[in-house]
Amino acid sequence: MLYLAEVKKQKTGPFGGSKTELKLLACQRNDQSWSAVPGDEIIPGDEAGGMSDGALAIVNVSNNRIQGDVEPAGTRLASILQNFSRLLDKAKSQEEEIEQWKQSLTYQSQELNRREMEMEARLEQMQAMEEEVEQIDQQRQDLESTKEETERLREEFDRKQQELEGAWEHLRGEQRRWDEQKEQLQQTSGLSEDDVAAMQELLDRLSTAVAPTDTVREQLNQAFDIIDQQQSELDSDWQKLDNQRQQAEQRQTEIDEQAEDIHQRKQELEQVQTSYEEAQAELKVQRNAWEMKQESVHLLSLQLQTHQELHQELARLATSSADVKISQEVNIQALENMPLGELQEIVQNLQQDLERVVQFVNDQEEELTFQRQAVEELQDKINNASEYDRISLESELADEQDRYQMLDETLVGQRRNLREREEILNQHNRVLRRRQGISEGSSADPHKIDLGPVLNQLEEQRQQQESELEKLENQVEQMRQSISQAEEMLTQQESEQEAKRSELQGLEENWQSMKLEVAELWSQVNLYQELLPPKQEALNQIRQILDAIAQALNQIQEVGDYQLQAISEMRQTVDGMVESPELAAS
Repeated sequence: MLYLAEVKKQKTGPFGGSKTELKLLACQRNDQSWSAVPGDEIIPGDEAGGMSDGALAIVNVSNNRIQGDVEPAGTRLASILQNFSRLLDKAKSQEEEIEQWKQSLTYQSQELNRREMEMEARLEQMQAMEEEVEQIDQQRQDLESTKEETERLREEFDRKQQELEGAWEHLRGEQRRWDEQKEQLQQTSGLSEDDVAAMQELLDRLSTAVAPTDTVREQLNQAFDIIDQQQSELDSDWQKLDNQRQQAEQRQTEIDEQAEDIHQRKQELEQVQTSYEEAQAELKVQRNAWEMKQESVHLLSLQLQTHQELHQELARLATSSADVKISQEVNIQALENMPLGELQEIVQNLQQDLERVVQFVNDQEEELTFQRQAVEELQDKINNASEYDRISLESELADEQDRYQMLDETLVGQRRNLREREEILNQHNRVLRRRQGISEGSSADPHKIDLGPVLNQLEEQRQQQESELEKLENQVEQMRQSISQAEEMLTQQESEQEAKRSELQGLEENWQSMKLEVAELWSQVNLYQELLPPKQEALNQIRQILDAIAQALNQIQEVGDYQLQAISEMRQTVDGMVESPELAAS
């Protein structure tokens, strides 16, 4: 099984020997995923002897033994990180796609709800239209019934007219007979009683044969009332048609104006979208530059940390090795020229200062020793403690280790300061002894390695790198602020764009609703235009028929009146003839 391991090297003897071990950090599972190795599992790793302490390696371990070669983990880690980065990008793109699907589904749901509401409104309007159509059908049925009633009146009028014509024929026949009898009477100059009775009977029959017109006229008036009511309702429908046509034309004008407004707003939204995409691209470029600057800051920080660690290691070596010295720049010429007593006083002061520093460093060393012993004691307690006590002891051990590390790091600088003071005192002593005529002998020790120039150079490089790091950090901060401002502007543009899109969507929904409403108005107008003219024409025809019937009825009334007048005159004539003495004598 493949493992990611850290190389650990420990010194095993006074002659520089070392032992190499591998601390297993993570293992690769069958599904190519990695999981952390619990605890501190360490195995022998002599195969990694050529690698430095703290390096990461890829090893194949079976039964706590290394199988095959030990590979540096850099390439493998880079490949894993690249795959992880690609997976992150893919996951991000999938998240964006999912978010887009969510927004699309939300919009579709809103659109379905809107269309459902529109369909409900349209169904209500259709129901209202159906009710109006039912009213129109009812009016049509009423008109048909009125038309049937008119036809019945017309048939009855025709029947009455035929009866009247028959009566007229009978009256004309009787009148002819009367004329004949009148001639005979004039010739014979006398009437018998039978003739008078026959003539009286004939006149009575003629008076009863006159057709009555009151009933027909009453029904005709009722028909005219119905027609007037139908015409009033029809006039209301015509007025409604005019109002709906004007309303439809007005709403159609509003729809055309709103369509032009929506078109302009769409163009503005497209321009805003283009500006937003350009701002997104610019922000992406700024982010890439910012990430590169951050990477440069990180690399420079690592380099600065490496220089600091190297500086600390050299300083620790200078303070712990007798074969190394740290040279200090002392003005030898000034020491040679100053009075001997003053030089002796300076040396004495340096000696006293050095003794104080030595005492302080020794106290710190002793405290560090005590601290190390406290850490070791706590470690022993942890090894022998129960699981319950181990938690509190481990926390205490972490605090003690931090304190020990802080003391150790502090002592590095203090040891270096001590060595520097010793070197300065030694240079002053050498000048003083030379001026006193005392031979130095082997005290100069020219074989010591002088690390002063190296430390000074490292210090200069550190200061230079710190200055460069500060400059890069300032640039990164400026770029971060610029990116933050760009993000705020982009967020504002996105909000404005979303607001305009929502406003445009609302306008389009309102426009669609208005279109539906206007379409329904035009459908009602077209329906009225289709239904009202035939109804008006039929009503006009019925009125014409009724007017003709009324005119004929007036004529029948005049004829009846004339018939009655003629019968009355004939009755008076007969009565006069009966009362005449000549006729009575005969």
